[in-house]
Amino acid sequence: MLLKMKVFGLTMDPFTNVPIVILKDDGEKNALPVWIGVLEASAIASELEKVQFSRPMTHDLLKDLIRLVGAKVEKIEVTDLKDNVYYATIHLTGSNGAFTIDSRPSDAIAIALRTGAPIFVESGVLDKSKSMDLKGEARDKNLKDE
Repeated sequence: MLLKMKVFGLTMDPFTNVPIVILKDDGEKNALPVWIGVLEASAIASELEKVQFSRPMTHDLLKDLIRLVGAKVEKIEVTDLKDNVYYATIHLTGSNGAFTIDSRPSDAIAIALRTGAPIFVESGVLDKSKSMDLKGEARDKNLKDE
């Protein structure tokens, strides 16, 4: 089952100083922390803060490219968490119909924010993340979005 979520915010792991993007559902009953890279955190933060750059950044370039080829981002999904790695898919439609692209969740989220596409998380990913001790075990296992 897919749960619609939104970016609740960015924080830093106090033990490793690695950025974490927090996704929450509308009722804020479910949360998913995703450890991400510094550059990806910057891309997400700049969009959340509506920072304008003089030249397009990578995710802005991708947004423009998607639009110029006549495609549209329909949604993104965080689809799995296995071997301490998060997986995501970007769902698009274009002149040849619907298609998906494998993505790191951080990149998919940055693109979703820029295109206004909804963010979904597979409920199994939430179950897997809840079964981990986020204060120790997850940090030790180095959860990430590769």
